[in-house]
Amino acid sequence: MAILKILQYPDERLHKVAVKVNAVTDSTRKLVKDMAETMYAAPGVGLAATQVDVHQRIIVVDTSETNNNLLVFINPEIISMSGESDCEEGCLSVPGIYDKVRRAERITVKAQNAKGEAFTLEAAGLLAVCIQHEMDHLLGKVFVEYLSQLKQTRIRAKLKKRLRETM
Repeated sequence: MAILKILQYPDERLHKVAVKVNAVTDSTRKLVKDMAETMYAAPGVGLAATQVDVHQRIIVVDTSETNNNLLVFINPEIISMSGESDCEEGCLSVPGIYDKVRRAERITVKAQNAKGEAFTLEAAGLLAVCIQHEMDHLLGKVFVEYLSQLKQTRIRAKLKKRLRETM
């Protein structure tokens, strides 16, 4: 397994739309393991393949406090949504930035697991928010793009300044 490099906003590769995984292979499973290791090391509760510059429809999520409930979603698709929730979100691709985003409170998602088996999952609360957040990455969208233009401009400036300071 390996720790993968996480793309940082506003990297244009984060806006690339992910393609469907046609077959779950050993290389798909290796990517899933590497993504999980990367997510846990960051540390985070979700990671989309797009964030590690692999533009396939794969996300990993673990909202447990003990990091022992890894969920793998290959070709995820939300089939129903209900309610509304304003939840503070952060992102491994936008380190140190947190803001409220309105999302569905409850979702039903269908996907394949790391074995290629189809499943359906009903999720609420943090898990529902996390799945929606990661699925946005597969569509080339970063959570800060839900914020006002002013906030987006400030975030980009802050991240550019931070980058200059580390060089």
